[in-house]
Amino acid sequence: MKKFFTLFLLFIGLAVYSQSDDNPVVVTPKVEKISDTEYDLIFDVLIAEDWHLYSQYNPEDASLPMTISPAEGQTGYTLNGKAKESETETQFSEIWGKDEIFFVEEGKLVQRITVSDSTLTKVTLNLDAQVCKEYCLPFDEDFTFSLTGEVVEQTVADVDEKSKELSQSLNLDLKNTVLLKSSTDTSAEGEEKDNSLLNIFLLGFVGGLLAFLTPCVFPMVPLTVSFFTKRTEKKGKGIGSAILYGFFIVLIYGLISLPFHFLDTLDPEILNNISTNIWLNLFFFVILIFFAGSFFGFYELTLPSSWSNKADSASNVGGFLGIFFMALTLAIVSFSCTGPILGSLLAGSLSGGAMQLSVGMVGFGLALALPFALFAMFPNWLNTLPKSGGWLNTVKVVLGFIELAFAFKFLSNADLVGHWGLLKREIFIGIWALIAFLLALYLFGFIGKKYGKMTLFRVLVGIGALALSVYLAPGVMEKPAWNQNELLSGFAPPKFHSIYEKDNHCPLNLNCFKDFDEGIAYAKSVNKPVLLDFTGWACVNCRKMEENIWSQPNIYSLINDDYVLISLYVDDHQRMLPEEEQFDFIKSNGKVKRIRTYGDKWATLQAANFKTASQPFYVLMSPELEVLNSPQQYTDHTTYYNWLKTGLDRFNNN
Repeated sequence: MKKFFTLFLLFIGLAVYSQSDDNPVVVTPKVEKISDTEYDLIFDVLIAEDWHLYSQYNPEDASLPMTISPAEGQTGYTLNGKAKESETETQFSEIWGKDEIFFVEEGKLVQRITVSDSTLTKVTLNLDAQVCKEYCLPFDEDFTFSLTGEVVEQTVADVDEKSKELSQSLNLDLKNTVLLKSSTDTSAEGEEKDNSLLNIFLLGFVGGLLAFLTPCVFPMVPLTVSFFTKRTEKKGKGIGSAILYGFFIVLIYGLISLPFHFLDTLDPEILNNISTNIWLNLFFFVILIFFAGSFFGFYELTLPSSWSNKADSASNVGGFLGIFFMALTLAIVSFSCTGPILGSLLAGSLSGGAMQLSVGMVGFGLALALPFALFAMFPNWLNTLPKSGGWLNTVKVVLGFIELAFAFKFLSNADLVGHWGLLKREIFIGIWALIAFLLALYLFGFIGKKYGKMTLFRVLVGIGALALSVYLAPGVMEKPAWNQNELLSGFAPPKFHSIYEKDNHCPLNLNCFKDFDEGIAYAKSVNKPVLLDFTGWACVNCRKMEENIWSQPNIYSLINDDYVLISLYVDDHQRMLPEEEQFDFIKSNGKVKRIRTYGDKWATLQAANFKTASQPFYVLMSPELEVLNSPQQYTDHTTYYNWLKTGLDRFNNN
């Protein structure tokens, strides 16, 4: 329990700690030679204001004590017991119920070692500790000591000269960087982010409404109303309990996204790496196919019955706790219908970050909670509800077809990132057209089991599905009969990923470079400004920008005629760099990141120079690396055109 609670505190710290090069703990290593075989390895520690670093001697059943150990694989010496420590402070912890020992402001640790290998010249020790104020952060770093002198050669890890040189090449000598920190249209950028979150919230809300209209959820309304009417004699108290019940439903679904905030804080690139990982996309493909099968009625997807039984038993407890467990019972029992929708929301939101996922989950929970809370507050409304019946199964099967369609989106992501060439654009569109056609046949009663009467609403939805199939069908041709960008951009593979021969593999058949240095060299030779495009094979908003914004004639001509386009795919993790170009990148805080693929290289280039890991991300610069305008992301046609035009005017006037 102690370790679990400590890890929980660490997670909370990681979630609220802003990512920067600053660190609450700065360690300076030194070496003092005692004899031919003994050395003192010294850690001089500076601790930021309001922070404290736990000692090696902190109680085992309290906050995690510091440990000092040889780095992995190191031999030829031994540690002479624990390190000697400078003065520490002791304070009683109400959490652990005992005194804790820690450093404040500064500290010193002296670790004596005995060397058995006379040829040993360097020793690397790992310092693993916990640093806290209102929350806690892990401190886990390696420090390399030179035994041939008093000064440490490197403070974190040894890297070769090639890595140092290539690391420096990724740190661009940008000019006019003030534009990177300011924006000429910050209000528009804020509005864009707000609109993105609003769209995710609305998608989650619609998902919650669809989940409500399923056979696992809808029939539970009368049971819920009965639960509250029997427990509350006063109307005012009953309304309060119903509101609290709805709040707990929203809270439970919101908490599902909490672990992803920890991941997002650990590494800004981590969720993007997860969302573009080939095997994870294949996993989502299989899972959504599995979810679709449950909606089609081939099997039932449920959580262990013991969970719902325990939650249901706990709901008999009075007060807030009983209402919470009633909400938890609803979430568990309805999982067979809500799980597939939640899974789709989870998989689809990862690339947008943890905040988008949380907003979507809250929207889902709110849509699910509102009907239950309202009917619990006004039980007479039950008389207006349609009776449960075959129409609920129809809703479930329709959701199965939707799950099936989205499953192929994740297979497409894996295909694009892996460069397999299996699911080209025309094949993808053909599969979606077939799914829409099969959905229409089901709704018209030609396939599947017959549930209920053929209502007008069912016929109208069937006509809509048939119309969608007709709309998609021309997409299998080299030149479709109509433009499908508005509906399919971001979902279907890009147009250059085609079964038909294309002039190049750049967006919209533009001339582009997929290597930064090659693009800059060409820009210098033709004296044109650069449009640096940080993009991704599995980036939905990148495709939307290319197919809906770049395709506009005035923007297309600007990019094609006046700029040199450099498109860097940050999720290109399958193409390995040539061996001579692979290296260990030294971050500004001294930590090391392995650069092995093109995706590693371009993602690091973006993060190191522009302090962001989101895509699409556009930068205008001269061939001499002078920034011409503030960076731009997903935006509208007018804003993007004015942004390109301003950058071009600045380049021409220099």
